[in-house]
Amino acid sequence: MIHIFYRIQLEFMRDTEEDFKHVVSYFTSSCPEIITREEWNASDPVSSKALKENPPPYVVVHHSATALCNTTEKCKRVVKGFQDYHINDQGWEDIGYNFLIGGDGKIYEGRSWGIHGAHVPKYNARSIGICLIGNFQIDEPLNIQLEALKEFISCGVEEGKILSDYHLIGHRQGGATLCPGDKLFEEIKEWAHFDTDPN
Repeated sequence: MIHIFYRIQLEFMRDTEEDFKHVVSYFTSSCPEIITREEWNASDPVSSKALKENPPPYVVVHHSATALCNTTEKCKRVVKGFQDYHINDQGWEDIGYNFLIGGDGKIYEGRSWGIHGAHVPKYNARSIGICLIGNFQIDEPLNIQLEALKEFISCGVEEGKILSDYHLIGHRQGGATLCPGDKLFEEIKEWAHFDTDPN
C-alpha cells in the first residue's frame, strides 16, 4: 500500500513539475501567439519535404499583395484562401509560406518549421518564408505586424528553429518581383541581420 501511494505521489509530482515548466515557458517566451493550421481549417498538404539546411540560414520576408485583414476570423479565411489558391491553381503541395502575419498581429502557421517552402525558388530549401498580409507597395505595414515579425524571428532563434547568424532578405532579392513591397522592404533594410548581397 505504501509503495502504491509513493508511486502515485511521484507521478503527481512529475505532472506538477511539467505543468510548472509549461507555465514558466508560456510567460517567459518571446514567441507571439500562433494560430495553428487546425485553427484556420487548413487542408492536408499534398506532400511535404524537409529543408536541406535546418535550422535554416535565411529568413525571407514577403507581402501578400492583397488587402489587409484586421480581425482573426477574417485573417483565418484569407490564409485558407491562399492555401486553396496555391494548391488548386498553382499546383503546389501546400500554402507556399512557412508562416504568415495578419493585421491582427498574430502568426498563422503555414508549412511550419523545418519544411521546404514554395515562396522563392533560390532559397526554398534553406529558408523560412514569412508573409505579411497586405499590399506594402501601396500601404505602410502596421506596427503590430512589424513587432510580431521581430518577435517571431527572435523566438525562432531562441528555440533553435532559425540559425542564430541568419540572413534577413526580401523576396525581391531572390527573384524578379516587387515583393515584399517598397514600404516593407525599406523597413527591413534597417534591421539587424539584413543582407544587402545574399548568396
